[in-house]
Amino acid sequence: MSNGWVLPDDVLRDAPVFTPRPGELADLELLLSGAYAPLTGFMTRADLTSLSRRGRLADGTSWPVPVTLQVPAAVAEGLRLDDPAGRVLVLTDGEGAPLAALDVRDVWSGRDGSAGLGGPVQRIGDGGHAPFQRLRRTPEEVRAVLPPGRVLGVIADRPLHRPQLAQIAHAARTLGAHLLLMIPVGEGATGGLPPEALVRAVFAARDRMPPATLITVPLARRRDEISDALLRARVSAAYGVTHLLSTEETLSGAGLRVLVPRELAYDNRDGQWRWRDDIPPRNRRLAFRQDEIDDHLDRGFPLPEWHTPPAVAKELARARPPLRHRGLVVFLTGLSGSGKSTIASGLADALREAGDRTITLLDGDVVRRELSAGLTFSRADRDLNVRRIGWVAAEIARHRGVAICCPIAPYAQARSTAREMAEAAGAGFVLVHVATPLEVCEQRDRKGLYARARAGLLTGMTGIDDPYEEPTDADLVVDTSDISIEEAVQRVLHLLTEVGWIEPRLNPA
Repeated sequence: MSNGWVLPDDVLRDAPVFTPRPGELADLELLLSGAYAPLTGFMTRADLTSLSRRGRLADGTSWPVPVTLQVPAAVAEGLRLDDPAGRVLVLTDGEGAPLAALDVRDVWSGRDGSAGLGGPVQRIGDGGHAPFQRLRRTPEEVRAVLPPGRVLGVIADRPLHRPQLAQIAHAARTLGAHLLLMIPVGEGATGGLPPEALVRAVFAARDRMPPATLITVPLARRRDEISDALLRARVSAAYGVTHLLSTEETLSGAGLRVLVPRELAYDNRDGQWRWRDDIPPRNRRLAFRQDEIDDHLDRGFPLPEWHTPPAVAKELARARPPLRHRGLVVFLTGLSGSGKSTIASGLADALREAGDRTITLLDGDVVRRELSAGLTFSRADRDLNVRRIGWVAAEIARHRGVAICCPIAPYAQARSTAREMAEAAGAGFVLVHVATPLEVCEQRDRKGLYARARAGLLTGMTGIDDPYEEPTDADLVVDTSDISIEEAVQRVLHLLTEVGWIEPRLNPA
């Protein structure tokens, strides 16, 4: 897939602008850096069809996964493919800084009012900004500084504890290889930590490693493990890796060998990590599972030194404080009149009385007046309203406050986006479904909205002529038709206490 494309200097002035999603931005950076060679841009339909049938691009080049760009249909409609100047789309980062120009060679209809675009990309601007940007080096730059001989690649998508460090040291020593440690900082690639926290945690273990080159790579997670593993192998080879240490046995090709480490255990006789089967059971301590590590951090228990270097443990404790000190989004959803706003207010009052946390209540009506004025009740605007609420709530939680939200939020995808925003900010997300039946909500009808909708004076009323998609992932379900508001508040408080988000003294029992 070659471009042979030179961008005229005057084309950018009137070109439309679009900000891709985080995963697409990660792909864009790898395209621009050469890590996705021979790809030079987002795939066209011909490439995608050939890939699905033969595992190769349209020109016959082997490639493991689709690399695509989706845009709103309105953006695609403004492009003119028969005009070299009219088919340029400027791609920006989340802050609007231009990153690249896309020469659109192919457009096709996608799902939910979207369109797919394919064509080569060319870098513009200074490449964007991010924490630890100095570590984002191109494959060409990295290969130029690697010593000759074997290169052991490790993709550190989680902090390195003592068992992983022992595996790395053994592999490097056995191969006589230089270590290239690649820290993925793309969407969903950082083991539940913000990217900058993962980088700090990996660097904290540097004195426990053999001599190494450390870089960050904007790798985003793919939908399935096999595709993810194949792409990681491909990118690793582009950076000069000859041997890749990975638990994925499905990896093959890409011009490198894959080493699958054996399971290690801690030998309490001398404090060393060895192959598990070489240690008598009475002297063997197994490495913590990820859920055990998470549980220690959630409860505020220190990770033991036999398992985690103190410097790494310190970084993890900074990045993931105990739940009672971590940011939280409590998201209540339900029909108009279900009682969610009253429950949210009662919850906010109870938490403020305790005084342990900073509380922000984002009520639906207040948000529409202060944050989302001018939006209609169309599906797109409702989704935008929930997205704005989710973004503000995530920022509150990023700074370790508690955000309580209570929009109707009738659509599952918008609620899922709010959850993703909170988790990306390193915060928790608790979804409460206030499942009061429609007939009870209509009987209450404090604002007269249902009556107007039934009379045909109001359209787009959730539950009447617009659907409410009931959550299947709610952490708590309450129904105010058979319990009081006070009891509903106490149930939410009980859940938050039981999980560990608030101090036990708030427990109504």
